[in-house]
Order: sequence, then C-alpha cells, then structure tokens
Amino acid sequence: MADRRTGAKAGLSRERVLDAALEYLDTYGLPALSMRKLGAHLGVEAMTLYYYVPNKNALLDGLVDRVVALAFAGLQEPISGQTGSWVPWMRQFAHALRAALLAHPGVLPLAATRPVNSPDALRMSERWLAAMRAAGLSLGLAMDVVNVLATFTIGHTLAEVGRTPGHEGSEPNLDQHADGLDPHEFPNLSEVIRTRAGLDFDQRFGQAVDILLGGYAALGARDVQSP
Repeated sequence: MADRRTGAKAGLSRERVLDAALEYLDTYGLPALSMRKLGAHLGVEAMTLYYYVPNKNALLDGLVDRVVALAFAGLQEPISGQTGSWVPWMRQFAHALRAALLAHPGVLPLAATRPVNSPDALRMSERWLAAMRAAGLSLGLAMDVVNVLATFTIGHTLAEVGRTPGHEGSEPNLDQHADGLDPHEFPNLSEVIRTRAGLDFDQRFGQAVDILLGGYAALGARDVQSP
C-alpha cells in the first residue's frame, strides 16, 4: 500500500500544490484533474489538499493566479512620472504572459474564463494602475490597455497552441488540406501552405502587440493634449 503522507511530511505548501497541479494539468489536461488524482500525484490523501485550497474552484482560481505570478515575477513597474514608460512595460507584460501560458498550456482554458482576483493579484493590479497613471495614462485608458493586451494574449496563445492537453486531435489544421487543395481554386491558401507566409506566431504576436500599443499611445497623447 502506498505511503500517503501528511502535508507537512510531504513538504507541501500552497505554491507546491499549485505547481504540482500545473504539472498535472499540462500532462493530462483539465478534464482529468481532480483533488483525488492530484493528491495521488503528490503522494498524499486528497483531504490533505484542502488545507491549502478549500475546494476545487479555489484550486482552479489558484492555478490562474499561479501562472500570472510566474509570468510577472521579474516584471518591473512602469517608471513613475516618466511619460510613455508604460509602452515598453506593457510590451514586456504581453510577452511575459504569452511565455508563461506557452509553458503551461493546460491552464489556457482557465485563463480564458476565470478572473484573476486573488488579494495578491488585486494588489499587483493596483500598483500597475497607479504607475501607468503616473506615466501619463488616464485611469480608464490604463484599464483598457491592460485588459485588451491580456485578452489578446490569452486568445492568441490559445490559437497558437491549437489544442490543450486532454483535447488532442479535435482541432482542424490548415496543413491537413495540403495534399487536397486545388491550387487553381485556392491559389492564396496553397501559397500560404507552401511558403508559410503569415504563419509565424512569434512575428504575428509581436507585430500585433506593437500595433495595439501604438494605437493606445496615440489615444493617451490625445488625452494629454485635451484641455
């Protein structure tokens, strides 16, 4: 019989539980995740986990919070009082979030549907908004920039991954039609498949982020100039 240890003996902490859940999620997918299976993965009884996460919903919320914390662990705040410093900061924000989501694709369905509203996340958001306002943005525009960049990054990364663990084989792929497309009827799509034009996710993501930030920077400058 397996030795199911207590949380203390197993060296558990909330972060350790969440990291193990991320690992499980990335391997087996969201539909397979349960407190019982996670406990077995950690070598403890499922009831032990409730000391760190009170229920499965709290576990799912914690997974999103954990990925956000990993994404922004090294992200500095915009330079207070330096107008426009929020632009390169938001660029780093978007790229850091994408990298974390690509590292943990199993959490993508959760990131797309569950809000990040833990006390730590709220405090982080408050600091960001204050710094962005000090860098020249109005409060409403600062909220828009963060929400739009985060939403775009999650959606783009979900499309980039194509499928998440536990859902393999259900998503269509343009390359599946490579041998069946008539180049006379579909000359452009055939050229896309042949040359990979427009299929570079890194290039597309970086360009789109720059376009979004350029547009918001212009809006921010207009706000500053308004009487």
